[in-house]
Amino acid sequence: MMEETAKSRFSVPRIPIVGGVLSIIPGLGQVYGGFIMRGVLLFLFIASLYALSLWRMDNAGIDISTYPSYNADDLNKKQEQAFIFATLAILLTTVGYVWNIYDGYVSAGGKPSPALVPGLFITIATLIIGAHITEIDIAKAVNEIGDVSPRLKQILWPWNPDDSAFTREVETFDGVAMWETPCDDTPVKQPTHTEGESYIEIDSVCGSISGLRKPDGSRDEGTTINIKGYDFRPGEEAELVLKPGSVPEFRVVVEGERVRVIPDENGEFELSFVMPNFTIPATATTSTPVEITVRQKQEVGSLKLSEDFWLSFEGIIETLFLALMATIAGLVLAVPVSFLAARNLMSTSRITIAAYYIIRVILNVVRSIEPIVWALIAIIWVGAGPFAGVLALTIHTIASLAKLYSEAIESIDPGPIEAIQATGADRLQTIMYAVVPQVIPPFVSFTIYRWDINVRMSTIIGAVGGGGIGLVLIQWIRLAKYDSVGIAVWMIAIVVTILDYASARIREQYV
Repeated sequence: MMEETAKSRFSVPRIPIVGGVLSIIPGLGQVYGGFIMRGVLLFLFIASLYALSLWRMDNAGIDISTYPSYNADDLNKKQEQAFIFATLAILLTTVGYVWNIYDGYVSAGGKPSPALVPGLFITIATLIIGAHITEIDIAKAVNEIGDVSPRLKQILWPWNPDDSAFTREVETFDGVAMWETPCDDTPVKQPTHTEGESYIEIDSVCGSISGLRKPDGSRDEGTTINIKGYDFRPGEEAELVLKPGSVPEFRVVVEGERVRVIPDENGEFELSFVMPNFTIPATATTSTPVEITVRQKQEVGSLKLSEDFWLSFEGIIETLFLALMATIAGLVLAVPVSFLAARNLMSTSRITIAAYYIIRVILNVVRSIEPIVWALIAIIWVGAGPFAGVLALTIHTIASLAKLYSEAIESIDPGPIEAIQATGADRLQTIMYAVVPQVIPPFVSFTIYRWDINVRMSTIIGAVGGGGIGLVLIQWIRLAKYDSVGIAVWMIAIVVTILDYASARIREQYV
């Protein structure tokens, strides 16, 4: 079949040796032989892989003008890794390049060779470059899985009585000291101590917080603070709590475990910890005060759902309605747009076909911008909150549903349209009686599917201030409150499962 296609394109016979020589430029011999698409793809793959390989080395600081005459001892770890990955990709791509010359030779004769084996080499080269660009490190993921497993346990099961989902009325015994970052000329004022009550002393009243995690997993450690506690209840556990400025208080977690201490028989203890990282408001112009508390609790009363549980519950309700309002608004606005974006309805004149292309381009542009970007724009527009989330999701929903709806309209059976037009019906009547009845089932299906998407997307846009459960979820992640994160994750999973079941039942009725 391919031989017949090649011969039919050219009346003048092709010379195989010329095809081989031309293939020095990847794909040109195939184009010469009449296999244009094959040649174009070969050029794009081979040229791109060579360029990407050289780019990775150049990006690592390797002088590619002297490649490959490099001494491994002259390279640092990053450069050595880039050199190895790029060299492997270049070798595999070269196999494909050599085959390309042979294939150009035989293609000029009208019989291109099988591309399975060289295609495999090119695919592996692509994956090697992809692994280096995305910095995949399986060994690191395996070796350091222990760092994340305690947090995963907290997230996957936050329903233990001593976790964030449940609480009791408690009586607290706090020892409090003040600390600030960064240091300034005036030491922060310490709380007054009342005789007979718990109190703590710290060895430094100012310093620096820990930095953020670097790509290699390391971080700049903050100031180490030594605490001495007095007059606490002997033998009963106390935990360390921080409250930086206007940021909500949080428990200090080290290697997945909360920092705790048990006072001795005299009610005294010593404790050291490194000041963790926390959010400092961008508007802060002076030192940020940090309240350091060592807290003992005595539970009284019965077990009940915690404040974090109810925050999650309120957030998921807000998320559901946020997604619902965006879906309904998007549905109402997408339906008329979809008819204007359907080629089979808009091909009656030059004006309508021009409108069709303009609308399709606009839909593609709007749909290509992620909802989180629209959320940031909406926050600038109307301020942070769920209304901004509704606007962001509505804009994206209009573009997505209009595209899906228009494709459903384009795939309808033309028979009913011709029958209605034969009766003398105008365009509006044709749409109402021949198009609408056919598109209602796919419209219902697409709308339900979009609502499901919007529920999941609303958790993400909430992270940037778009309201919903995502807002509290990202705050808990930043504060390392992984028990509370687990509550939010469970709420989202339960709601998505219920929606999936409900949407399946609705599809059974209408689709």
